[in-house]
Amino acid sequence: MPEIRVTPLGAGQDVGRSCILVSIGGKNVMLDCGMHMGFNDDVDDELEIKAYYAGHVLGAAMFQIKVGSESVVYTGDYNMTPDRHLGAAWIDKCRPNLLITESTYATTIRDSKRCRERDFLKKVHETVERGGKVLIPVFALGRAQELCILLETFWERVNLKAPIYFSTGLTEKANHYYKLFITWTNQKIRKTFVQRNMFEFKHIKAFDRAFADNPGPMVVFATPGMLHAGQSLQIFRKWAGNEKNMVIMPGYCVQGTVGHKILSGQRKLEMEGRQVLEVKMQVEYMSFSAHADAKGIMQLVGQAEPESVLLVHGEAKKMEFLKQKIEQEFRVNCYMPANGETVTLPTSPSIPVGISLGLLKREMAQGLLPNAKKPRLLHGTLIMKDSSFQLVSSEQALKELGLAEHQLRFTCRVHLHDSRKEQETAARVYSHLKSVLKDHCVQHLPDGSVTVESILIQAAAHSEDPGTKVLLVSWTYQDEELGSYLTSLLKKGLPQAPS
Repeated sequence: MPEIRVTPLGAGQDVGRSCILVSIGGKNVMLDCGMHMGFNDDVDDELEIKAYYAGHVLGAAMFQIKVGSESVVYTGDYNMTPDRHLGAAWIDKCRPNLLITESTYATTIRDSKRCRERDFLKKVHETVERGGKVLIPVFALGRAQELCILLETFWERVNLKAPIYFSTGLTEKANHYYKLFITWTNQKIRKTFVQRNMFEFKHIKAFDRAFADNPGPMVVFATPGMLHAGQSLQIFRKWAGNEKNMVIMPGYCVQGTVGHKILSGQRKLEMEGRQVLEVKMQVEYMSFSAHADAKGIMQLVGQAEPESVLLVHGEAKKMEFLKQKIEQEFRVNCYMPANGETVTLPTSPSIPVGISLGLLKREMAQGLLPNAKKPRLLHGTLIMKDSSFQLVSSEQALKELGLAEHQLRFTCRVHLHDSRKEQETAARVYSHLKSVLKDHCVQHLPDGSVTVESILIQAAAHSEDPGTKVLLVSWTYQDEELGSYLTSLLKKGLPQAPS
């Protein structure tokens, strides 16, 4: 039985590092696991890979892996809602055997994006107006550029003077690639590119760590996004003690990070060296995550129409909720394996079969025209020729294969209470069937047997009971339906002969 096996080695009921092992069509494929610099895989003729736009960050893609008639779609991170700089993820109705989808926001349905943007700008504006500093921890690629565009436009419109900085290094390089691959961005940015490159920021400058001690208001985008290390954590430690300041967390924070702790309401943090940091600055969470929410995940499942769904990169409890929702709405099996747990999915590969012209003509001669909405059963012989399958008539199959026809017959015994001789019993059977089966050819042969089409009926004496006769009813495979009917008819007995 063909099957697809999936084993998460990372991101099974967990948010964070991903690595998925898929066995499909006799091949092992590792997804989202990086690469070995010194090793090259072989250019495989049986393996097809198709990329779809994922909308998560610049260059993000979802992949369809196909071997023969079996296929798996793997999403990685994706976003079904267009934003200020990228379009929405999209996939066609590819109907894979399995869709493996991230589920970071499995239970979240976000409010209006415009409302969130207005709220974000209001919070930033209020903070800088009162002389406070705003820290926005971000990852270098994606939300950094999205929020930079948002603040750049707002600063231009309101004519604010407070400086905006982004941390140098990865974010600076990321902006360079956004400029380079402008065609991957959304339609609005591509249209205005000739007049102005949206990533050539006027109000946003590169950050130097010495700026963190400058007096007065400022806005700083710093990496990484969860406040677990690096420049964003260093700035947070400097600004945390001032209630004028604010930290805005724009995305998901993994449990155990400083970001997760302050979003959970913790205001006293134990840092390295057992130092306790008291958090007096305002803490806000505004989801500008580029992950699909629950509505987006359901939308992708509806677009792709997979046979089964497997959830990765999410928290177990949230996955369980989404799993039930997918199974109820789409009537497909949904799985959520833990790391190291293997899910095995039996597949039913479609095998293309050609139909001979003679067989089609025979069907059409019976007045049975093809109808795509009403599939019909065709009776024929399946032969394999030149590595392909073809359905032909049994006569054509015998001819092509050089075989002689053999006939298969079925025989059934029917007991009748009749003390007459075998010849008289056969005559009574003939008379009865002749009167009942008016549309069939019923014959009484010289040897005493009775035929109805290809069906042969013979009467014989019972070995132990002289008052009982045994009717041997024999028919070919083609007349199985009529043979079954005659057997049930004779089991009811014969009408009484006139005295």
